[in-house]
Amino acid sequence: MKQLLLLGVFCGIVTTSVAQGRFDVKQSVRLGFKIDPTITILNPQEAGVNRNSAKLGVSYGLMVDFLLDPEGRYAIASGLQISTAGSKLKYDAGKGLGNFRQQPAEYNMKLQHIEIPLSIKLKTVGGSDIAYWGQFGTYFGFPIRARADVVTMSQTFDRQHILKDINRINIGMLIGAGIEYPLGESLTGLVGISFQNGFIDVTRNSKWDDGRVNLNSFALKLGVYF
Repeated sequence: MKQLLLLGVFCGIVTTSVAQGRFDVKQSVRLGFKIDPTITILNPQEAGVNRNSAKLGVSYGLMVDFLLDPEGRYAIASGLQISTAGSKLKYDAGKGLGNFRQQPAEYNMKLQHIEIPLSIKLKTVGGSDIAYWGQFGTYFGFPIRARADVVTMSQTFDRQHILKDINRINIGMLIGAGIEYPLGESLTGLVGISFQNGFIDVTRNSKWDDGRVNLNSFALKLGVYF
């Protein structure tokens, strides 16, 4: 309930800003590109499933800032990105997928999502070339690829296709902070950190019998606005 309340407050802020007439797409859009090294974690919430490791990944794509005031202090930050994620999960016997349930098994999960972030971004303005920013909001993720290397006590099964066993949407909380700095007359660099906390069960419980498994990620944000 607390998570849904936070999302409701965020959506209310966005709606109010647009309704007050501060949102002019034609005059107030910034475009950029980013590539973010990430650490992703599949976080089991139920006994019988344990995380053995996190996974290094990358998120890359377009950034779009819709400015809500002439100085650029407030913006709706969105975009379109592709993110790779995963973890190694150890399932006890009786849990996991299909024929692998007969004995304990480790799943090296490799997931890829298309994500659409949506957040309120606040930025300082003033005499300094460096501007500090922070953002809070949500994101929507849609899996486009999912594989797992499965190791049981007796055999190894590489590159098992598990896309049909993954939930078709992931939604969560997004927070981040960092700096922007000029790179010339028309380019602005961006450096920061961000955290995504997934609210939705990544694996379909009817297929895995594993309760809830959330996907969380930490990212070093590296981008350029044009």
